[in-house]
Amino acid sequence: MESEEDEVKKTQLADARARNISHNVRCTECGSQSIEDSQADIAILLRKLIRDEIQAGKTDKEIFKKLEDDFGETVLYAPKFDLQTAGLWLSPLLVAGAAAGVWAYKRYRQKTNVHIMALDLVRGVALTPKEKETMLDLLTPPPSQGTTPSWWRRW
Repeated sequence: MESEEDEVKKTQLADARARNISHNVRCTECGSQSIEDSQADIAILLRKLIRDEIQAGKTDKEIFKKLEDDFGETVLYAPKFDLQTAGLWLSPLLVAGAAAGVWAYKRYRQKTNVHIMALDLVRGVALTPKEKETMLDLLTPPPSQGTTPSWWRRW
């Protein structure tokens, strides 16, 4: 009884491994489908080859290597990291880094607005009304789009 259960578990494990490998291998005839999803003759043959290799005791790496040697690197959905594919793998990091740099620059520019810094300096100084008006005229930036922000005139 236990040996039958062990055989069933081994068969299920082998099928799961075969499906996992088949999902990561591109059909050479269809191109856009994995061999697990494709019904092309070559896909059926490759699925059988994978199951035979698993039965022979090969590891997943060895099976992927054999498929790559026989059909080329394009048969695998996940290309290796080497000098030729470095741009493909590193481009998301470069884009994210550039976006973070732009965000940090804009945030830095926001915090170092000269008008805001000057107004903050003058706020605590006792000035006559005429001096206060002159300072506000000098420090208030020109209106953009015809509207003056109300927060510039607050003390």
